[in-house]
Amino acid sequence: MTHNTGLTPKFQPELTPPLEELEAQERHLVFRQFTHEDAWALGSLLVELARERQAPVAVDIRRGGQQLFHAALPGSTPDNDAWIDRKRRVVERYGSASYLVGARFRAKGSTFEESSRLDPDEYAAHGGSFPITVEGVGVVGAVTVSGLPQLQDHRFVVEALEEFLSKDR
Repeated sequence: MTHNTGLTPKFQPELTPPLEELEAQERHLVFRQFTHEDAWALGSLLVELARERQAPVAVDIRRGGQQLFHAALPGSTPDNDAWIDRKRRVVERYGSASYLVGARFRAKGSTFEESSRLDPDEYAAHGGSFPITVEGVGVVGAVTVSGLPQLQDHRFVVEALEEFLSKDR
């Protein structure tokens, strides 16, 4: 017998995926190259998916410190841009997805805020920023989304990367 908690699926808490799954995403989602055109195409794909879902997100793509794409969809706010900056800084510092960095701290029984010794006004290990990794080069930038709960932000970026990279393989 299934127990009904009375919560709609939208409000049921999601469990953090295992670290192995998050790390596998990073190993798998690697570019052969990453050009200005790739940034535009990936950003446009994220915007298209967000519009289809009426997701109130902001999208940002950076490479080597240069902003190559940015869009703010209806319902997003300036706070989303601040979250983008904070999550992106985590990717730049750790070379891993912002959600994975936070999950690693939680797996050790702590939190990023408690143990990283980094200013929480500048860094946020919350889901939504993913490293742009190029084969043979390493991390060259980050693609970031803000506006949904953190695991949904993370999954949204991963979904778009999977779709984008599947066309290149």
